[in-house]
Amino acid sequence: MTEGVFLRRNDWRGIEGVIVDLDGTMVDTAGDFHASINAMLLALGRQHPNLGPAAPMSEAEIVSYVGKGSENLIRRVLDARFSPLHANSLFADAYALYDREYIRINGQFSQVYPGVREGLAAMKAAGLRLACVTNKPYSFTEPLLAKTGLAQYFELVYGGDAFPLRKPDPFPLLKVADAFGLEPSAMAALGDSENDAQAARAAGMGVLLVPYGYNHGNPVQAVDADGIVDSIAHAAALFAAHWAGHR
Repeated sequence: MTEGVFLRRNDWRGIEGVIVDLDGTMVDTAGDFHASINAMLLALGRQHPNLGPAAPMSEAEIVSYVGKGSENLIRRVLDARFSPLHANSLFADAYALYDREYIRINGQFSQVYPGVREGLAAMKAAGLRLACVTNKPYSFTEPLLAKTGLAQYFELVYGGDAFPLRKPDPFPLLKVADAFGLEPSAMAALGDSENDAQAARAAGMGVLLVPYGYNHGNPVQAVDADGIVDSIAHAAALFAAHWAGHR
């Protein structure tokens, strides 16, 4: 067994494409979320001085809300800082301010996790087709992939606003399979959360998770997946063990 790998599935023959999540899987973006949300709250207080200033949020609290898209993130933040009536009335302003602040901050407080570049390069060199599917809006995703140098590895990039449905719904993953001309069973997903695992399971794809991401603040070990790998490089090594003689 490859070092750093905990597996339930032990046969990855036939995998021809891999779908990789972004936040918490390839890039640690917690710092960007932290800075953007608190900048949004500060600006929101200036726009609505009658409400008084909202207390800044900790990085851990913000990260626990990450993973289901920007709309959900903003609603969770507002619910945590304002009454239900005010939270609903502030959403449009808060979302616009968050969009402005995140675009300004995007990538300043982020870093690529160890093993990501090596793993993606190895999978691409082996002929696997790669797609990035994230619940992050495309306007945030594309600049971050470009800034980190990760864009070069992916044939397809779908943000959370690409389709009417997003993870944990399988729809975006199935759209990748369609675009690649592959059966879902010939694909695997790499992620850091139950959203990734549920989407892959529903799509009929294999799924491996990394343990260092966000998963809404919950341990990823409790998620139904085919295994846990401690890096994207280890996932690539695991697939490589089945490529020899089968590709």
